[in-house]
Amino acid sequence: MSAPQTPPSPPIADDDPRPGRPTAALRAELVPAAVVAVAVTVAGVLLGLLWVWLSPRVPLISDGKAVYLKNTEGEQAIGADGVFALLGLGFGALSAAVVFWLRRTGGIALVAGLAVGSLLASLLAWRLGMWLGPTSDVAAHARAVGKGVVFDAPLRLGAKGMLLAWPVAAMAVHLLLTALWGPRDPEELLEDPGA
Repeated sequence: MSAPQTPPSPPIADDDPRPGRPTAALRAELVPAAVVAVAVTVAGVLLGLLWVWLSPRVPLISDGKAVYLKNTEGEQAIGADGVFALLGLGFGALSAAVVFWLRRTGGIALVAGLAVGSLLASLLAWRLGMWLGPTSDVAAHARAVGKGVVFDAPLRLGAKGMLLAWPVAAMAVHLLLTALWGPRDPEELLEDPGA
């Protein structure tokens, strides 16, 4: 009686898809995706600076006991949210166009890097704008300027959903550009059943 013989197993290739180990193609996509995520995140500094510069100021006034809005019917507070959203939409469209132009072949890792970088850039811009804007200690600021003197309220983002303007615009524009000018899958040849 002889033992069953099994053929020797072939050597495992480096790009063999095994659970827990990225393939060579995926590893090759991760480096550009990380570069895109970091570059887009750093661009959030520019968004934060522009937000501080372009946002309307909310004027406050103190009577010595309390702090009030100088103009109770002013729309400056919502204007800061609108400016952030419009800047985010513009930065999202621009970053998606640049990423598509530089890496037309795309890939899921590149798009994920763009999405993560866009969200981090929005968060960075928001925190930087609040840090560079007027002080957040309104009571101390009111005491420092004195009674009856107009001063600026802190720069705030009332609608936190505005943080998604950049990522949503980036994803939409990148999808549109990929649909219009991206690489195409090879079409299968249709065979004539009568041939």
